[in-house]
Amino acid sequence: MNNNTNNPSNSNTPSTASGTVASFSPGLEGVVACKTRLSHVDGAGGKLVLAGHNAITLAENNTIEEVWFLLHEGRLPNAAELHAFRNRIESLGQMPADEINLVKKLRGAEPLSAFRTALSAIANKRGYKPWLGRPAKEAIDEIMALCALAPAIVEVLHTGRRPRLKKDDAGYAERYLWGVTGKKPSKDDVRAVETYLILTMDHGLNASTFASRVAASTGADVGAAITSGIGTLSGPLHGGAPGPVLDMLDSIASPDQADAWVRAQLAGGTRLMGFGHRIYRTDDPRSMCLKRVAERQNGPRIELAKVTEQTCLNVLAEKQCQRAAAEGKAVRALRVNVEFWTAVVLEHVGIPRQLFSSTFCASRIIGWGEHIAEQIQDNKLFRPLSIYTGEMPAE
Repeated sequence: MNNNTNNPSNSNTPSTASGTVASFSPGLEGVVACKTRLSHVDGAGGKLVLAGHNAITLAENNTIEEVWFLLHEGRLPNAAELHAFRNRIESLGQMPADEINLVKKLRGAEPLSAFRTALSAIANKRGYKPWLGRPAKEAIDEIMALCALAPAIVEVLHTGRRPRLKKDDAGYAERYLWGVTGKKPSKDDVRAVETYLILTMDHGLNASTFASRVAASTGADVGAAITSGIGTLSGPLHGGAPGPVLDMLDSIASPDQADAWVRAQLAGGTRLMGFGHRIYRTDDPRSMCLKRVAERQNGPRIELAKVTEQTCLNVLAEKQCQRAAAEGKAVRALRVNVEFWTAVVLEHVGIPRQLFSSTFCASRIIGWGEHIAEQIQDNKLFRPLSIYTGEMPAE
């Protein structure tokens, strides 16, 4: 038996179609798998770019429809285009009675799992077919139709009722917040949610976006491709941290307890939620933006959250220095990530913590949709290689 997978001459090591020896990167770390005009994550510089624009600037100054249009068309809309696009999204976001009844039957204990099942069921009911061999515009229109349904799907799953009539709503973000809280939100709360939804709309080739593109690359229907993204997002390593951040704040309870609590958790080997990121080597710019939102909200959690954040950073830095000394090499510092301040902001506007992942999904579904459309228009089937570690047959 030969398990020496680090040896390029090993007969178990795969070769590319051209005959060259393929390299192995666990988790596809550092592997470039596609080209995209949609977003760029500068992990070293701490920047997020959405279609040529600074994501923080967009989140602080634009509406979700404007940024959705930007991803879809490659430019920001003028006033007439924005009006037409907003009306289109609102119209597509209305579910007929038979689909509402279908979604009601799919309610369950895990909201994101129910969302995944509901979106797949709607795509099936509408008869969506594999996109391969059809005009790209048909599939792209189907993508837009499914993505626009997110607020209504989450509302029906949460309340068990048909979506409320939201007279004179200001757009996608307000419809979402109105639906899950059951009342017309304030302008400040809508702005806070809109900022969050824009910041998390797209973020490079993350796991769920990659899953959506892989599914789309097979020619599968767009419902299957989006559902692949939702299923991947449901994993706790990719979007499940905001809720546990509130659990952490609940446990700490008061600022004077933060240091002892944090040290006890780390001593017991427990991971601190809301800290560390696979890509960013600086502060996550989305987190810094949401911290400013939380400071403007000035809610009852703000002082506890700020003390907890700084305490965690101090203790983590201390632990990292000890690790660096023990290993004799530099160890990167852990920074706060987007989930930490997301939890504080979303709780303040009234979104229940069990819907935090669904709220993330209502944002990221837009990015998935645009990546799927991009894949459809320039497709190549994803087919990576693997290293076989089993026994070889006797010659």
